[in-house]
Amino acid sequence: MNRPTDTAISPATTRRTGPAHLWRWLAWSAAGLLVLVALWWSFAPRPLAVDVGQVSIGPFEQSIEEDGQLRLRERYQVAAPMAGQLQRPSLQVGDRVEHKQVLAWLAPMASPLIDPRNQSVLRQRVGRDDAAQLAASARVAQLQATLDQARLQTQRTLQLAQQNFINEAALDQALSNERIAAQALEAGRAEWRAAQFSLAESQAALGQTTASPTTTTQGLVPITSPISGQVVKLHLSSAGPVMAGQALLDIGDLLALEAVIDVLSSDARHIPRGAHVALSLDARQAPLAGRVRHIEPTAFTRVSALGIEEQRVNVLVDLLPASPEEALGLGDGFRVDARIVLSRTEQALRVPSAALVRDGQDWRVWVIQNGRVQARKVLVIDRNSEFGSIEPGPLNAGDPVVLYPAQLTEGRRVKIP
Repeated sequence: MNRPTDTAISPATTRRTGPAHLWRWLAWSAAGLLVLVALWWSFAPRPLAVDVGQVSIGPFEQSIEEDGQLRLRERYQVAAPMAGQLQRPSLQVGDRVEHKQVLAWLAPMASPLIDPRNQSVLRQRVGRDDAAQLAASARVAQLQATLDQARLQTQRTLQLAQQNFINEAALDQALSNERIAAQALEAGRAEWRAAQFSLAESQAALGQTTASPTTTTQGLVPITSPISGQVVKLHLSSAGPVMAGQALLDIGDLLALEAVIDVLSSDARHIPRGAHVALSLDARQAPLAGRVRHIEPTAFTRVSALGIEEQRVNVLVDLLPASPEEALGLGDGFRVDARIVLSRTEQALRVPSAALVRDGQDWRVWVIQNGRVQARKVLVIDRNSEFGSIEPGPLNAGDPVVLYPAQLTEGRRVKIP
């Protein structure tokens, strides 16, 4: 019976199989390590990209920013002095005018049209007044004859009195009759003149006049300018009838403008008289300087864009252009953006307002150190739309801070894009 015999393993075979097994083990270990590294890299928190600002030292202003409009400091409205027919104006908005220059011409008002019934009535009045004039003329002739007779009688009586044929009483009576006849004649002439005027009035009422275009100024009333300035508004640009006191055009000096800024009534209490104001028309030009002259004591209600009723107050600002050329191009009613300065500090520790985060009653900022963020509480003295003024201590000038922080935790790694 044959027994299986053990196969002897030679040293040469052992040398061939040992190192291969070791290499396979190392390969699997390296692969597992790579998998672990990949898993760690996949689930490890990555640095968060953030916007970064910087703590700085510089001027800090507490201000109110609102919009408003420019207007004439003194506006002159020229009105018609009486009812009439306005001739077509030759001026346009923006034209320069001088003091006492003729702005427009006013013709007498044309008579209204007369209907047939009133025409008939007026004709009868003309006939009546004509007959009254003839009667007055005949009355004057009669009184003139009476006066001539009285004068002749007086002369005869005087001659008889000189010859002592009659007494003095008869002479006095003759003189009295002459005076009475003369006075009666004056009264008759007055009545005749009154009849003439009445007839002329009736004839004028019956007549019909119409305004006709004319190239001369004869019979026209001139309307002159009260100041030297520019035409800023034409209420009437064509010929037509106007009433007494009706506005015709507005005149003002465009080099003497003011700004009207409406602010919340709660903010108006903090604006000092004479406060500096920066007025901007657009981003391409440097702001104009101004000073607060007056704050109106009466508020008005205005509905905001969100539909909220607000109590607002007008603040009047005097423009302070550095030169007349700087004021050129400005006009009445132009929109401006105003920044009213309430207070100013030249050397303040400033942090961007976008970096401030409310923490209950306190404020904090996220500071970047060695690629990680740290929260620090700060004491805010005051703030505006750009910066917050803080007390020195927690932060120093030059410290980088995170702008618009969100989803940050203490020690979180961040990166600057």
